[in-house]
Amino acid sequence: MRVPISWLREFVDVPADASAADIQADLVRVGLEEEGVHGGELSGPIVVGTVVDFVDEPQKNGKTIRWCHVDVGEAEPRGVVCGAHNFFAGDKVVVSLPGAVLPGPFPISARKTYGHISDGMIASARELGLGDEHDGILRLAELDLDPEPGTDALALLGLDDFAVEVNVTPDRGYAFSIRGIARDYSNSTGAVFRDPARTASLVELVQEPGDGFPVTIADQAPVRGRAGCRVFITRVVRGLDPTRATPTWMVSRLRLAGIRSISLAVDVTNYVMLELGQPIHGYDLDKLTGGITVRRANRGETLVTLDAQKRQLHTEDLLITDESGIIGLAGVMGGATTEITDATTAVLIEAANFDPVSIARTARRHKLPSEASKRFERGVDPLVAEVAAARVAQLLVELAGGTVDVLGSRLYEALPPTPITLRDGFIASLMGVDYTADEVSDSLRAIGASIDTTDDVLVVTPPTWRPDLTDEPTLAEEVARIVGYDRIPSVLPVAPPGRGLNRSQQLRRAAATMLAANGLTEIQPYPFLSEAAHQRFSGDAPAMRLANPLDAEVPVMRRTVLPGLLDAARRNLSRGLTDLALFEVGVVFLPEPGRSYGSGDLPAGNAHPGADALAELNAGIPPQPWHVGALFLGDRIAKQPGLSAVPASLADAVTAAHQLAVSLAVPIRVEQGNHPAMHPGRTAEIFVGDTVVGVAGELLPAIADELDLPRVVALLELDLSALIELGARDVATAPIVTFPAATQDLSLVVARDVPAGDVLAAVAEGAGSLLESVRLVDDYRGPGVEVGNKSLTFALRFRGADRTLTAAEASQAKLAGVLVAAERFGATLRE
Repeated sequence: MRVPISWLREFVDVPADASAADIQADLVRVGLEEEGVHGGELSGPIVVGTVVDFVDEPQKNGKTIRWCHVDVGEAEPRGVVCGAHNFFAGDKVVVSLPGAVLPGPFPISARKTYGHISDGMIASARELGLGDEHDGILRLAELDLDPEPGTDALALLGLDDFAVEVNVTPDRGYAFSIRGIARDYSNSTGAVFRDPARTASLVELVQEPGDGFPVTIADQAPVRGRAGCRVFITRVVRGLDPTRATPTWMVSRLRLAGIRSISLAVDVTNYVMLELGQPIHGYDLDKLTGGITVRRANRGETLVTLDAQKRQLHTEDLLITDESGIIGLAGVMGGATTEITDATTAVLIEAANFDPVSIARTARRHKLPSEASKRFERGVDPLVAEVAAARVAQLLVELAGGTVDVLGSRLYEALPPTPITLRDGFIASLMGVDYTADEVSDSLRAIGASIDTTDDVLVVTPPTWRPDLTDEPTLAEEVARIVGYDRIPSVLPVAPPGRGLNRSQQLRRAAATMLAANGLTEIQPYPFLSEAAHQRFSGDAPAMRLANPLDAEVPVMRRTVLPGLLDAARRNLSRGLTDLALFEVGVVFLPEPGRSYGSGDLPAGNAHPGADALAELNAGIPPQPWHVGALFLGDRIAKQPGLSAVPASLADAVTAAHQLAVSLAVPIRVEQGNHPAMHPGRTAEIFVGDTVVGVAGELLPAIADELDLPRVVALLELDLSALIELGARDVATAPIVTFPAATQDLSLVVARDVPAGDVLAAVAEGAGSLLESVRLVDDYRGPGVEVGNKSLTFALRFRGADRTLTAAEASQAKLAGVLVAAERFGATLRE
């Protein structure tokens, strides 16, 4: 919410010397979050000037400029070059003199152009930030202004104002208005608050409501049993002068509030919405047919909204209709058929109160957030509707020359706020602060609540503009907010001895630390997938789907972390980062086939659900194990002097798996495998014993091309929860052996289809306890090796725990390994 300060000052006393930072600090004190400051981009001298005369001068480039003399209230007129042609001698214009700064920033100085010294610039509305018009300069006569030359144009046009922006949380809908912000500023500073909804002229107009315009509420299918509309006020203003422009002070305030000026009638409705928080819709009365009916949509109905989009309606959508058909999406956006135009002379003003849930669903369903829906979603004061309709009528009479008609309607069936019983001492027990009885009652009255005292309790009736106040804790929050958060002590809880991270948490942290220590970067993508991504990585496996996703394009809860890694890689590649090593530790969602989830309900109120209820709730949640995933692409080692680049490959993914196994103290085995999204010849399954705990491989080239990724993308995914469960509870450590090692190489010839890992395992098994380590160092397929075979070279290291091994002992152990490999795979020593 952007709050123009000149507007705020109308309803509360703000010190004349208060800066934007001062005002933001005062609002932060009562719980509003500062977002930024708007305005203040212009600085003078920017003054009113009168065009004395001008000469049109054609240029060689085909353009014609005007050499003008402009009276800016000085002894002599100034010479200014201007490229626009929409003004005449005698016109009052806005002149930016040397030293001024326009939005951009665009500093103005005297400069030579087109053979003249231009001593300033005649400004357009766009250059001043007053609108989008840039084809011609701003003529003040069009704004019904006739100031003297030299008058400060910034003050004249309201361009010396600024706005502070605050973030409005979902429970504070009242703060989407200058009225609400002014009340909070008053509560923060003690300044006098003047309620704009209770001015004498408005109260008088409210007491003379219109009558005779038919309005019917026919909500045949309320959402969750909630009536879609309980308040509907209409008033009529006739005789509007369509030629009248929106006054500059209103244009300036709307601009600072983030709303573009459209026309006087529309600007007035937006102005009142910002002022009082009540969304207003205006209809061209002459385009309406009969009365208005509020109803739900029927299947198959459509509506063209004000943004010229044709929308397929849902049966939950609440509509505004007349005898001709649908004329608006209630609380979201009006229809094009009754739109106010430059020819409108009679307006029907609508000020209604719609159900927040219904409006929120409609706005999200149609991806149509609007200023109106933003307010209705959070709850609008039902009592302010009549005042807002009267305020619009008042401004249309004052600014557009209209006349308030007797025609109108008043439908009011809003439910009164429910009183809340506040026990003595409850707030102190919740907040840890001993508030006095006066502090509690004064704070609640300050927000507009009424209080009755009964025995040791307060019966508090919240104001109509605070639908979020529903129980004792919400009242406690308000007392803490108004009295001041600085009263709440800052106490760091002391953890009981023996507590801390459990084993699973410690090992998950160890896994992340291991990958980060080896140069990978941790990411945290969203756990939502598109249907296509789910099909690509999980096939027809069952998945959890969100009933109300944040984005309808990604409704599936992931079964794998790989798509998130690939999305992050795409994003980084698009920004020029071509060498990536990423990882994620997160949960996946694995519903069991044929089983439904989501049963179980929490008890009402603040009661603890109990063991049985918690068990039922947990049973309604699908398994959510932790997975760890990694991605490698580009160069693992960058090219540098004397060293060629080393590209990332499947080996990096397998190495990461081994590193994780070390950090978790769990032995793993790597075998040839397959995965629907990975290269069939470059994929490995990872085992702990006979249990598959993960997969490593290179992304299918076809998928890589589809995702605009390099041809080689190495991936790893491990079931981290399974690794933790299968890992050793107590890690056995071996003593450090000081005897020297004996190293030997071994080259074996086997059939090409024999996995190298199986041969390595056979050699290790046969070599026995003297073998300290074995690793594959070469896989040769070429001259000297028969077609269909391959030569695998292993580096073996032997060491004795109690003696220095002889070469004969090491050779004997090696040959024992060769025998096992020969028995299993027909391996032969390479000559």
